[in-house]
Amino acid sequence: MSDKIIFPYQSIQPVGSEKKLDSSSTALNSTASFKSLLKNEVNGEVKFSKHAQERLKARNIKLNEEDLQKLQNAVDKARAKGAKDSLILLNNLALIVSVRNNTVITAVNEENVQDNVFTNIDSAIIV
Repeated sequence: MSDKIIFPYQSIQPVGSEKKLDSSSTALNSTASFKSLLKNEVNGEVKFSKHAQERLKARNIKLNEEDLQKLQNAVDKARAKGAKDSLILLNNLALIVSVRNNTVITAVNEENVQDNVFTNIDSAIIV
């Protein structure tokens, strides 16, 4: 009996790895894709969370293109000042926005804004 363990020199390949990919070009493409996705995410349009969408619908709040542009400008200003979570007052609406995520968290109309306390915000923008 021998104490030696012999490993075969043929490397084990996963199933379907017969196709050879140029790893440098694949890495370059995925890096470029990641950069473009990150840029779109950071500088992209403001999104609305599911909760915010429900609040807008329940309170019959409608935002037109001009309102959305004003909201985007307010978020951009907040980001430029280093804000993370902002209260944006827009046309008798109070919008809580995660500037970091470019996402509206909730929306409150004029009728429901009375006696509300907004917490965990670091800035307020009046549009």
